Amino acid sequence: MSKNIITLKAEGLEAALSPTVGGSLLSLALDGVDLLRRAPADAADPLAMASFPLVPYANRIADGRFAFDGQDYQLPLNFGDHPHSIHGFGWQTKWTASETDVSSTRLTHVHEGDAGWPWTYRAEQHVALTPTQLSMSLSLTNIGDAPMPAGLGFHPYFLADAATTLRFDARGLWLSTPDMLPDQEAPADTLGDWSQPAIVRGDTLVDNAYIGWTGPAVVDRGDGLRLTVDATGADYLHVYRPPGSKDFCLEPVSHMPDAINRGGMTVLPAGAAAHLSMTIAIDKIDPTLSKSAAIA
Repeated sequence: MSKNIITLKAEGLEAALSPTVGGSLLSLALDGVDLLRRAPADAADPLAMASFPLVPYANRIADGRFAFDGQDYQLPLNFGDHPHSIHGFGWQTKWTASETDVSSTRLTHVHEGDAGWPWTYRAEQHVALTPTQLSMSLSLTNIGDAPMPAGLGFHPYFLADAATTLRFDARGLWLSTPDMLPDQEAPADTLGDWSQPAIVRGDTLVDNAYIGWTGPAVVDRGDGLRLTVDATGADYLHVYRPPGSKDFCLEPVSHMPDAINRGGMTVLPAGAAAHLSMTIAIDKIDPTLSKSAAIA
């Protein structure tokens, strides 16, 4: 891992970031207790991080192919042998830090345009701590002279012990094909009812976009910590729970997977910007007072 690590502190809350590894969050801890999955000391893979930004699109684009404004484009397939392009460019790109103080920093990534994504843009993250909250904001500015498709998101990995529960409200979800593209809409409780606190760990895969997420998403841990995730500019919450895993993802995103091929992407005029922000608030609760949770 690069030595270019930024550490932020606000009393007992501490975060570390790596601008050179995708502008990623390496860790978030309160009084030494990890709140998100901590990146290994030698990690240089964004997929091992605590969180990373999604820009200029979130999740998958089918086969890396799309058409825009009468032209066809082919993106690199950037996820091993997976058949689709995923998560944009920001997570695999070096960012530059500025305006760093004890509890906040600003990270910037500029894309000059290429054959797969010919539009030039500037992405900025602002990361800040208070003693009880992490705030992350992400902006995408079209610095070219032609309209550009645009999408944003964050990809944090939360920890789940055997007692950890999750609760959030949504209008529905997208069921997926075997290669994880949206297939059909379904009721929000099809893969488990998250409208009431439900145990996170399970033996089935959840990798689905929830429609009409109204926020917040509340994670209650067995150690008595409550993490409340909220966002602005995020119409979807993508939930990723690998079978039997000790971590899971709650991804506030501005659009569904493959939205660029389905008429669901924002189009930014030249000079315009899109914005998305996420907060993770931390509270201490008495776990003995929590209600019994369902198994999702």
